[in-house]
Amino acid sequence: MTFGRQLRERVDRATAGYLAVGAAAGLAVFLVAVFVFPYHSVNHDEGVYLMQASMLLEGQLTLAGGDLADVFQPWFFIDDGGELYPKYNPVPAAMFAASMGLFGEPRLTLAVVAAGNAVCVAILGSMVADRRVGLLAGLLFAASPMTLFTSAVFLPYAPTTLLNLLFAVTYLRGVQTGSLRAAAAAGVAIGLAAFARPYTALLFAAPFILHALWTVGRGLWIDDRSLADQARQLRSRPGFRSLPNPVQRNILTGVGGSAFVGLTLAYNAFLTGAPLTFPYQAFAPLDGPGFGFREILAHSVDYTLALAVESNRYALQFLGTRWVAGGIAGTLAAAVGLVVAARRWRNRDGEFDSTVGALLAGLLISVPLGNVPFWGTHNMLAELDDPTNGLVSHFGPFYYFDLLVPLSIFAALGLVAGWRWLRHGSAFDRLAAATSPTGGRRVAVALALVVALAVGGVTATAVAEPLERNTAYTDKYETVYEPIESTEFENALVFIPDPYGPWQNHPFQSLRNNPNFDGDVVYARDRDPAGDFEVLAAYSNRTLYRFDYRGIWTPEPDQGVSPKLESLSTVTGESLTADTRVGVADQVTRATVTLAADGETVTRDIDSPDETITANWTLENGSATLAAVDGASLRGANASAPTANTSVSPANNSTLQRNTSVPIDPTETVDLRITLVDTGGNTYTYQQLTATQTTPAGRQAVTPPDRRVCRLTTDCDPADTYLPDDPDAHPDWVRFSTQLSTA
Repeated sequence: MTFGRQLRERVDRATAGYLAVGAAAGLAVFLVAVFVFPYHSVNHDEGVYLMQASMLLEGQLTLAGGDLADVFQPWFFIDDGGELYPKYNPVPAAMFAASMGLFGEPRLTLAVVAAGNAVCVAILGSMVADRRVGLLAGLLFAASPMTLFTSAVFLPYAPTTLLNLLFAVTYLRGVQTGSLRAAAAAGVAIGLAAFARPYTALLFAAPFILHALWTVGRGLWIDDRSLADQARQLRSRPGFRSLPNPVQRNILTGVGGSAFVGLTLAYNAFLTGAPLTFPYQAFAPLDGPGFGFREILAHSVDYTLALAVESNRYALQFLGTRWVAGGIAGTLAAAVGLVVAARRWRNRDGEFDSTVGALLAGLLISVPLGNVPFWGTHNMLAELDDPTNGLVSHFGPFYYFDLLVPLSIFAALGLVAGWRWLRHGSAFDRLAAATSPTGGRRVAVALALVVALAVGGVTATAVAEPLERNTAYTDKYETVYEPIESTEFENALVFIPDPYGPWQNHPFQSLRNNPNFDGDVVYARDRDPAGDFEVLAAYSNRTLYRFDYRGIWTPEPDQGVSPKLESLSTVTGESLTADTRVGVADQVTRATVTLAADGETVTRDIDSPDETITANWTLENGSATLAAVDGASLRGANASAPTANTSVSPANNSTLQRNTSVPIDPTETVDLRITLVDTGGNTYTYQQLTATQTTPAGRQAVTPPDRRVCRLTTDCDPADTYLPDDPDAHPDWVRFSTQLSTA
């Protein structure tokens, strides 16, 4: 007998069905993760968990940023005297780290989590009713749009749900069989869930906790024995084994859960210095459950009870109409299933486990009620009544992810009950009488297919909308990362922009450092000259790059930017000379060359410029000098009044004698601008910002400078970055180059 045949004989049909449901769910989520989110999603928390996963693989709970902590600080990390740690607990990251370390691909964890969730839902559905209901419940859960998109990103909601579901399955297995091992496993599962997301785990466990208290009380006081009988038995046979089975089971579950609560408190103490202060509280003390003033970073709101109820009402509405399999039809099927289950429980139908069903139904109460005082639900709704905006439009109301479990199970029960009513009830008898038994079966099957197609069509439409939104973001990031992906980095240092403030990986989640800030490429925030030179001193032997883009970065996918990756170098000498050459349009009638530093400037006006303008300038330890324009020396020349270092000539007070130098500090940005003016008075400005510092070897500068070009202003924004390798970014006549060398 072959191994394959032996294996097939060992695996019963139910197990095969569960495995098939899990495999389908895992494959679907993996494909979404790979093809829809290759650069991660609009929710930048993903980068936090992936960085945390990398840290765990290195055996680190913190990052040693030291003096450069501000340069390397990732999004949602706390800077504690140079030590950086994330505001999230490490359990989801540890799950991602498992496949990252074993296979180099953390998305495999996403697939395993999705498969595990679908299988657990199928098992719970089988516990509520039968295998058919269970398998359909697993399929409905896997097909729900919120499952597909929330499970396909590196966020904690699906992993925490898996831990919650493992708790539910093992706890209920213990209730049904009296297994102490299952009870102990339940404690470990809910303990891990509490370590991952304490509040989420509490809301999920609430119905089970009430059930546990009831069974313990019943076991101790109402188990056909009086209190005196219990006491006598304990005296005659003291110890754990003398306790009633429900008490034993719940003690084991409680001990397992409490152990991880203790671990959570120890983790808090290690990072924040206080067991009861969670990292998220250290990051934002007012970012947690409760009413009143809530705040995180620059975002705040007066979270009143009325606002909380309204926000959660919309979240539940969006969940029930857009993010469950079948949309509103799926929600109605769940309502039917809940009614069917309640009637069967009341009639004490042995095929329906009232305990399992009642506990799962309890989630429909505990999760919504518990989310009311949590302002996170409000934050994911950019506009309360608009399901096509904000994070909810990309992933669904993910704080309600656990509700997919009872909704899927009761929807499956409702659909199966409806099919059985149609197949075996009076409706089928009337169809058979009007036609024939075969004809009646055909009509019943046809009606079932119509319902299935309708549910599938609604689900496909619901999936299509967030799919389009998420792929639009992917297209934007694919364009932005193209220069990075096309470059083979080796011992490189890349300066990157920070459009959302002093953070890395917000928004550029794919540009992550390793936990030791080394490797083939290190990413550093592009700051002021003093900050950048500090980084250069720490990484003096690396190949330098500047990653930048032209345009304004916004979260909108249709507002793209044009990226560039520019090689950098440093030049050092007692004196540095530079030649900056720019192109001039035919209609330009005059131009102005300005050299500025620390608020002081020198200028030179040019009438009727040629096709190019060349400015020659120098850097020395104490000054920057505009030496010549188009070969004509400026030393001692007369020109229009500068804004600093000017004096009136005694011979002709209508003419001002200009000093061609400006003083510069030991660390400085030297600003050179060449502004062109056309016949209509319109301006076009070339601007370059050169970072320079004094060193023991003389003056040091970064080349090429930060170059920008802009219209109708003489002070360009960072969004006006010059793109030398993109011929479509600027008019044909635009040329901008600088040669910087030692004198």
